[in-house]
Amino acid sequence: MKILLVEDEHLAAKRLEAMINKQRIGAQVLTCCDSIKQTVEWLETHEHPDIAFFDIQLGDGLSFEIFKQAKFSFPVVFTTAYDHYAINAFQVNGLDYLLKPIENEDLERALAKYEKGQQQIDDSFKEALLLAAKQLKTNDDQYKNRFLIKVGEHLKMVDTKQIAFSYSMDKANYIRTKDGHTYAIDQSLEQMELQLNPKQFFRISRKYLIQMDGIKDMISFGVARLKLVMDGSSSDEEIIVSRDKVKLFKAWLEN
Repeated sequence: MKILLVEDEHLAAKRLEAMINKQRIGAQVLTCCDSIKQTVEWLETHEHPDIAFFDIQLGDGLSFEIFKQAKFSFPVVFTTAYDHYAINAFQVNGLDYLLKPIENEDLERALAKYEKGQQQIDDSFKEALLLAAKQLKTNDDQYKNRFLIKVGEHLKMVDTKQIAFSYSMDKANYIRTKDGHTYAIDQSLEQMELQLNPKQFFRISRKYLIQMDGIKDMISFGVARLKLVMDGSSSDEEIIVSRDKVKLFKAWLEN
């Protein structure tokens, strides 16, 4: 079994490698990459592993970005100390999801899944993760309450409760408040998503990050898609939930 580790904490990587070697004699950890950039470059120049373990939060972003920049089909086990990434974990080729500190029995379960040929996520895994995401307690204090935004020569504080949605357009990022004001923000949607409470905010597409309290209406749009009408949005704005996120979005609304 050839294994790739993606982990930016040296001690965590060493611990995981030792656990793998103890549980699977003969398993080979090919390398440990510590960033999105390094992982993508390694995948482009080396034979791919049988299975990989990806820490979700890396120094240069979320490891989900690796899936956008490199093509591969091997299964991935996600590891993280932050339970609110659970929903995102099975939107890609996720075999399992392990909370840190990783326990031996959890690692054994993930390796056993791989050995049984369960290389693609199935409905039972999705349902289990959704349930876990609902049951795990979230510490609201860890999330941002306001953003400091530059408006001309002035600085303005925007409370997160005032945000209806955030969006990307022409390589820039913006916040739209519930009263219709738009502010440019010097953060990507990925960075904002990390800082906002996942109970209130959901990434409906690559372009939009919305707040639950900002939803005015939801309309069926095409085949298996949803169009949202948000506080502060104009009549000509099409805020669409991506087809691959509709099911997750509905589950999030019911959480």
